[in-house]
Amino acid sequence: MTEQPTGGTTTDARTLVRYEVADGAARLTLDSQHNRNAISTALVEQLHAALDRAAGEDAARVVVLGHAGGTFCAGADLSEASTAGAETGPEEQAAERTRVFLGLLRAIVAHPKPVIAAVDGHVRAGGMGLVAACDLALAGPASTFALTEVRLGLAAAMISVPLAARVRSRDLTRALLTGEKFDAAHARSIGLLTEAVEDLDAAVGELVAAFRPCSPQGLRENKALLAGPVLAELDARGDELAGITARLFGTPEVAEGMTAFLERRPPSWAARSE
Repeated sequence: MTEQPTGGTTTDARTLVRYEVADGAARLTLDSQHNRNAISTALVEQLHAALDRAAGEDAARVVVLGHAGGTFCAGADLSEASTAGAETGPEEQAAERTRVFLGLLRAIVAHPKPVIAAVDGHVRAGGMGLVAACDLALAGPASTFALTEVRLGLAAAMISVPLAARVRSRDLTRALLTGEKFDAAHARSIGLLTEAVEDLDAAVGELVAAFRPCSPQGLRENKALLAGPVLAELDARGDELAGITARLFGTPEVAEGMTAFLERRPPSWAARSE
């Protein structure tokens, strides 16, 4: 089936999320390769529209969230964050972006159909939250993962909720506090992934086929049971977590971390001690 742009209003005329229905799945492909599929305002809007469209797609039993290029998602679009309008200030802008991202995480967790993350590339920061929000996650051999917020002076605030629902406590602590990179095998061992696979397309196809005997109503109701605790936590703590991000965005360390990232240099605190 021919890939089509998603519907809905967007602040970016480009198609950043491609939509296709094939073999019983609505396939949503992140295709914002100019910024490594970073979470921009336009990408969030288009992904929301694609998820809404998939919810009403009779020909699709499941949703597959994949990506074009070598990165699944690089996290927040820091260039967008650094050039946000000054009329409301960095803290207010950060809080609003966090609330928008909360809405996206909720849309994935609460989607009436199972959502499968199909990854064969790099996943960083907020991208880890997208993977954790999906019901199932498969990753191929090119995949790497890291929670890099700590290296920018930030906290993985909103995504900590779906991550805590998937990843073992000690392993999540290490990932959050070190920002270390790890591979798909490790991601599987700590609970972030359903499977680490050699042939991603074949593995996704097999998993999609497993849903064909399942009742749409049965899938919807069972998924709601599983999603309930995560949604309740997101709703209960959403304002608190948005406040953490807003507070940190106004600090000198985050300014230095973001500047260093955009200038492709180590931040000042990363210098070796003499």
